[in-house]
Amino acid sequence: MTHAHLSRRALLAAGGAALAAPAALRAQTAWPTAPVRVILPYAPGGPTDVIARLLCDTLSQRLPQRFVVENRTGAGGNIGASAVAKARPDGTTFLFTNTGHAVNRALYARLDYDPAKDLTPVTIVAESPMVLLVPNSSPAKTLAEFVARVRAKPGEYSYGSTGTGGALQLVSLLITRAAGLKMEEVPYRGSAPAAQDLISGRLEMLYDAGATAFPLATAGQARALAVSSAQRSTVMPDVPTVAEAGFPEATFSVWQGLLAPAGTPQPILERLQAEVAAVLAEGSLRARLVELGAERIIANKPDEARAYINAEMARWERVLREAGARPQ
Repeated sequence: MTHAHLSRRALLAAGGAALAAPAALRAQTAWPTAPVRVILPYAPGGPTDVIARLLCDTLSQRLPQRFVVENRTGAGGNIGASAVAKARPDGTTFLFTNTGHAVNRALYARLDYDPAKDLTPVTIVAESPMVLLVPNSSPAKTLAEFVARVRAKPGEYSYGSTGTGGALQLVSLLITRAAGLKMEEVPYRGSAPAAQDLISGRLEMLYDAGATAFPLATAGQARALAVSSAQRSTVMPDVPTVAEAGFPEATFSVWQGLLAPAGTPQPILERLQAEVAAVLAEGSLRARLVELGAERIIANKPDEARAYINAEMARWERVLREAGARPQ
């Protein structure tokens, strides 16, 4: 066979391989070809909403299509999550959510979607610490002193939360169970009114997100006794972790992450994760997220994000079951 025949055969083989390239691979190179909706299942203005908008604004500048945040609130985040679970898996609809996603299956008996099967993780964006605050009027200067004070009068002191399944309730549940505390839960519509009651001394404890708790502590309006994360915060490095204070089982971080409808082509998931990782590596956005309390940037790959969320679901289902919580 001549060299010309070999070349012609090689060219034909190459052309055939190109024609047979998976549609998903072509989708990766072309995506996004239409505006992308990022549904946020919580109200505007909170830390998760702000982080989502900053990330989407940056992606809109980087990619050829706009990333538009759409708030779909209600039912503990399930209305927005359900909308994404039922959306076409074509890379035009994603969910930006947080730790609350991992507890919904344990809290709600009747969901019209399966959080584990109908949504597929793209990436965990970041983790944020929670901060255990007491009023300045409290005699407790350390977590050990606070625990001793509450143990001495079981049921007499109260803590603020934002209701069932919220991060404030979950982290408070962890510390009260770990330390054997009996406290009254007082639910609020948001952490801001709870903070006002803490400052005035009507609450004995508020375990709030770092983005709103650290400013209270640094301004001298409340006292920070511990942070929930595995490492100390860079914002207030003198405040110990709950593990250092003797309660490692109460370690907790609020996470924010991106998920897609199940069936979204893997190359699209991988492309979006790579773009998120790239923008989070940039100094300006990273610094802004740290200011908002998202101190640990993760941006992991889709399979790592899936393992992360599965572990979170298993953890919270166990904790809530042991606490006697029953699906509503």
